[in-house]
Amino acid sequence: MSAMEELEKSAIKHAQDAVALDRDGKKEMAVSAYQKAIECLLRIVHTYPNHDLNRIYEQRAEVYRTRVRVLQDVWVSSSGKATSISYDESTSTMTQTTSEVSAFDDMILKNPPNVKWTDIAGLEDAKKAIQQAVVYPSLRPDIFPLGWPKGILLFGPPGCGKTLLSAAVANEIKATFITVDAASIMSKWLGEAERNVAKLFNSARKASQKSPAIIFIDELDSLMGIHRLEVSGETRVRNQFLKEMDGIIDKKNPVHVYVIGSTNKPWTLDTPFIRRFQKRIYVPPPGYKERLEMLKLYIGALKTSEDVDLEKLATLTDGFSGSDIMDICQSAQLKVNSELFESGRAESGAEPRVVQMQDFNEMLEKRKPSFSQDSLVTFETWFNNFKAL
Repeated sequence: MSAMEELEKSAIKHAQDAVALDRDGKKEMAVSAYQKAIECLLRIVHTYPNHDLNRIYEQRAEVYRTRVRVLQDVWVSSSGKATSISYDESTSTMTQTTSEVSAFDDMILKNPPNVKWTDIAGLEDAKKAIQQAVVYPSLRPDIFPLGWPKGILLFGPPGCGKTLLSAAVANEIKATFITVDAASIMSKWLGEAERNVAKLFNSARKASQKSPAIIFIDELDSLMGIHRLEVSGETRVRNQFLKEMDGIIDKKNPVHVYVIGSTNKPWTLDTPFIRRFQKRIYVPPPGYKERLEMLKLYIGALKTSEDVDLEKLATLTDGFSGSDIMDICQSAQLKVNSELFESGRAESGAEPRVVQMQDFNEMLEKRKPSFSQDSLVTFETWFNNFKAL
């Protein structure tokens, strides 16, 4: 067994011990076990900086740090000082205060980003699939006797429009938009995480009585992926998610609650979760026409010289994501504005010079796509194996 595997094994053991001690009310011993688990996880991250699971290990360490702080607050509360969380020895449960409820309610965005279908260049297949699964049933549920998909999986390279699509459909059907990530679900105490999941879905069901509700889970793989380092609390969270999703995708249940998951690593998702997402939609990098439309949109807001060739830029940005293209245009803007400030003329109200083609060329020399072309093969292979448009 390698040194890294030994560290992983130790981290798992200490984490399992910590959770067991935590449940038994042995707070001091639980804190010690949590700290040992944190030490092992961070040692892996520092010793093996290129390890694929480092981001997951850092998240786990932060979860355990949070629990340590909570346990320490519990000790303070026994001396009579006010804390945000109290521990009921008779029921072995955590009692949440108003501040915790407020923190949970903060996940609900009353006004999702103001994005419309027309603001998203290309992605016609993805738009059509989402309209069929979400928009049309929301408008005429009476003509869907067999029900409709409630789980939508959006996957593809980062920065290609997954979040924008989710926001656009929320605006299209005037839905309550609830955003979730692994950290918000797994925070506070592992034993309460599954209750957070139940509360999340209950909030969505309640909101859906007035208008459709969308639960948007970013970085879905962090919460529902297959991980080597997993403790019992996380397993219960995953099982609770499966149970809740089964409840909303039941064809006999006409509730307008949708779960839209976004991931850059669909191949790490556990098989039971893949099945719950009846629509699995690939969101690829923009093609030439889409890149040209994006450039027209972004560069149209700038003052440019006549030598700026949008068609050439659309060709030069082959392989770039929409987010990458936005960053290039923004960097060109920063370049000419910086020149104005550095010349000392900005305070006098002078205007920056126009952006030239050379400015964009310089930005392209300094920036590469945020994902490799080889990774696209992996996405396309997974799509061919699990596609469900």
